[in-house]
Amino acid sequence: MVAALANAGFLAVALTTAATLVSSDKKGRALAVLLSGTTVATVAGVPGGAVLGTLLGWRATFWAVAALCLPAAIGILKGVPGRPVAEDGPGGPGLGAELALLRRPRLLLVMLLGALVNAATFASFTFLAPIVTGTAGLGDLWISVVLVLFGAGSFAGVTVAGRLSDKRPGLVVTAGGPFLLLGWPAMALLADRPAALLVLAFVQGALSFALGSTLITRILYEAAAAPTMAGSYATAAFTSAPPPDRSSPRPPWAPPPETSAPCGRARSSSPPRS
Repeated sequence: MVAALANAGFLAVALTTAATLVSSDKKGRALAVLLSGTTVATVAGVPGGAVLGTLLGWRATFWAVAALCLPAAIGILKGVPGRPVAEDGPGGPGLGAELALLRRPRLLLVMLLGALVNAATFASFTFLAPIVTGTAGLGDLWISVVLVLFGAGSFAGVTVAGRLSDKRPGLVVTAGGPFLLLGWPAMALLADRPAALLVLAFVQGALSFALGSTLITRILYEAAAAPTMAGSYATAAFTSAPPPDRSSPRPPWAPPPETSAPCGRARSSSPPRS
């Protein structure tokens, strides 16, 4: 929970800061650079963390993440100005005026669309591992392969969208939206075919982050009159994916849960003897 709070707070400030470091018509490119770090983390961090955890234990992965935060913090202190110059000058709008923007239907609509796209992305991403090993029947090694493909597609999508979201956001939404919508049921129907699963992992990653980052960029534009809170509104739409429902039935492709008996003894699956 502490890590989640820190991540959300950092992302809100990072989005606001990135938007203020560039001209007002390049917010999409700035956001693309920022979010490309998330996609690169999926490409390199997921398999790297898995290998490190396998060799040295799961705690080593968390220690590695903590160590990587140190050069990141130094880079922020050295490279980001302490007080970015805002367009509205030192006497910007107050907090009440910035919160009042949430009454604008257009801003709420874009936030809702962004939340729906990103919730679908991360909810589906959660089940990629059981799909790979269960439905597709591939080995555990292929989990990292699929995650790398998804991350590579995400990097490609957010990079392309960063060049279009400032001037032609409608093109990204109208062209990418229908294909993204069709891609998730296509993955559900074709998940038992490894070749199709690998292709769809890349394509859906590209479409998800292209459309999601474009909608997040539009939030920053719609909330331009809230220079302090705009990043928070964008973060709310980006991180609004609901947690898995532990009370719901397991998806059909998931392996059966492990059961355990007292004192750590494995419980037998054979019927009791009469």
